[in-house]
Amino acid sequence: MRKVLTVVAWSVVVSAAGLAAEPVDRAVPAKLSDASAACVACHQDQTAGLVGEWRYSRHSAANVGCYECHGAQPGDPDAYEHNGYTIAVIVSPKDCSNCHVNEFNEFEASHHANAGMILGSLDNVLGEVVEGPNAAISGCKQCHGSEVKVRADRTLDPTTWPNSGMGRINPDGSKGSCAACHSRHSFDAALARQPENCGKCHLGPDHPQKEIYEESKHGIACFANIDRMNLHNKSWIVGVDYSAAPTCATCHMSATADLPLTHDVGSRISWTLRPAISQKIDAAALGQGKKVKSWEDRRADMKDVCATCHTSAYVDNFYTQYDAVVNEYNAKFAIPATGIYNKLRASGLITSDVDFDDEIEWTYFYLWHHEGRRARMGTAMFAPDYTQWHGFFEVAERFYVEFIPEVREILEGAEKLGGEKQQAAREISDMIDATLAKPEHEWFIGKESPEVKAARKKAAEEFKSRYGK
Repeated sequence: MRKVLTVVAWSVVVSAAGLAAEPVDRAVPAKLSDASAACVACHQDQTAGLVGEWRYSRHSAANVGCYECHGAQPGDPDAYEHNGYTIAVIVSPKDCSNCHVNEFNEFEASHHANAGMILGSLDNVLGEVVEGPNAAISGCKQCHGSEVKVRADRTLDPTTWPNSGMGRINPDGSKGSCAACHSRHSFDAALARQPENCGKCHLGPDHPQKEIYEESKHGIACFANIDRMNLHNKSWIVGVDYSAAPTCATCHMSATADLPLTHDVGSRISWTLRPAISQKIDAAALGQGKKVKSWEDRRADMKDVCATCHTSAYVDNFYTQYDAVVNEYNAKFAIPATGIYNKLRASGLITSDVDFDDEIEWTYFYLWHHEGRRARMGTAMFAPDYTQWHGFFEVAERFYVEFIPEVREILEGAEKLGGEKQQAAREISDMIDATLAKPEHEWFIGKESPEVKAARKKAAEEFKSRYGK
């Protein structure tokens, strides 16, 4: 285990330094160990920017230098000799835990820590197989994290490094990269508090949290009042140190008057919006054989954050709307589409051993992985355009105009095969008919009541009279 100083000794050093509320000026010299002083003497010429950022950091103010983080033991898998010192390039969360043990333990319990374990996911199939391995190396794994491999000469395999993915699997066996949020070498908390920091990974067609935040009132308030956000302050308690707006870190990590800061970013999330069908997050965990904090406790913690700026009635009504959206998405689109799709695979009407070789597989993937996520996430984060036009509108179009017709085309072909596949096709056809016969789909098959049709026609005529045809 890599330990240049013991945890106890480090605690004394850090406590004595006081970790100033503001990063120190670059020109202020640090009282360094001989090993770190030797590193700085060389690297301030070779990599001046790196040393400059370190001098700006609270690490520098606490006399935490290069060797205190990069120093290694000869038996470490990635250790090598460099100018008379045994060092390692990678500073892993295990190394950081020598000082930041609470943060390490909280991160280890988080979903972020397992972000690198995507080998069996459909996303990984797209990256590694459909798109190509280099797309995955420079794309998927730069967010999710690679498994960093050490070559025989103790250098890091370039197909796995550089990488600061959130769930990186390190040579010492630890998971994650603190630098994913606290970028080297300033490790500035202000950076981790910025919403753009999360946007490195949380943006794009399938998880556009950055864009959603920018559309929301929260994002608008933050960008308008960035000079009031107190981002560099050591203490960063919403309602105490700032009140202008919340960022991603505010809601998912930061302290309130009643809650401590946490590095388990999912601990305040009550629904999981990742899969095709949303579940309360503790139910989803039980399905994986794990027990976690209940969704009620998670929601109570998030409500505590909301209550800093909003009344209890406002917060409760928001969650009523949010739950209604997720439940409607599940019942109207996700559950029937998933049932039909799974039956197609199980019956052999499409291949089940190869992903993305059938058109319907792409259609279903878009429906839940792209449009369905956007609809749910937009609601979760106050972005109506993502709930509607980028979300439910595209879910509906995909379901009615592509998914259902494509399934029916598959069933027509299966009818000619006879036997078990013909029987399966008829069962799936019955599933479609039963789905579309439900009240929420009656408009599609022309079975709405005359009263509903008349009311809609009247409303349309009134709209035209106001705005013209």
